[in-house]
Amino acid sequence: MFKAVELDALPFSGPYTHENHKHMQVLLTGSERGQLFWELQRTKPEAVSFCVPKARLDIADAALVERFVRENKPDVIINAAAYTAVDAAETEKEAAFAINDTAVGNLATAAKASGAHLIHVSTDFVFGRTEPTPIKPETDANPVSVYGQSKLAGERRLFSILPDNSLLFRTAWVYSSHGSNFVKTMLRLMKERAEVGVIADQVGTPTWAHSLANAIWRGAQIRASGVLHWTDAGVASWYDFAQAIMEEGMALGLLDSPATVRPLRTDQYPTPAARPKYSILELTGTWETLDLQAAHWRVELRKMMRELT
Repeated sequence: MFKAVELDALPFSGPYTHENHKHMQVLLTGSERGQLFWELQRTKPEAVSFCVPKARLDIADAALVERFVRENKPDVIINAAAYTAVDAAETEKEAAFAINDTAVGNLATAAKASGAHLIHVSTDFVFGRTEPTPIKPETDANPVSVYGQSKLAGERRLFSILPDNSLLFRTAWVYSSHGSNFVKTMLRLMKERAEVGVIADQVGTPTWAHSLANAIWRGAQIRASGVLHWTDAGVASWYDFAQAIMEEGMALGLLDSPATVRPLRTDQYPTPAARPKYSILELTGTWETLDLQAAHWRVELRKMMRELT
């Protein structure tokens, strides 16, 4: 449905500093507990300053968002807020759509009125197909869960309101040294148990939120628009990911003894929400647009896990 937009921005290479780019005022939405929110804060380019609300900014409140944006006049709005409880969304549909859909519309409307560039983050969960080929930005979406449906609704609302001054990043399997995620859960379970069972027939790409944050800042810098896919490079099942976590955990001294990682089929570990079976996102167009290439997920995993030592 959506296609990547060709950019006529000047090419860029090298660090983002005061010397090679003008100052940028940014409204960053999200929670202090959020992985991406935290990584965007710590990777903030030197030429960026944040518009910081005095109190929590409820982005589901249209009037509040409009007033804050009008008064603070950010150059860029980065929406790192999301309802991400995939299984809970099956019974909390209203809450999921409020943040993943309605709030996106509020931000887009405020950005349109003020002239701000809006960057929004979505997910591989908008796709539900299983064909074993990388998913391009323009591939038709077909979510298989309420969470995926809410994120797709937010994408469509974004482009219906602000088609020419917005950038959508889709990503997958995000983790960080901050917050709750698969890596930390696996490390905890591997300390508690001699064996852990992990799904082996769902395939995607682990993504360090740090690398995603750097890609977002590059997109903000060149005012990219359209749809870009960003994950780390490479392919893994959840089983492969867990095995790598165990191996890196042993090498870094985060685990005292190895745990056995046992592969499971999806039907052996039923969950309230269905998951995509194959969600490798096509990245080459993003690399060209941003002049930025992702590192392999295993390399990034090692970097992140060193932060836990």
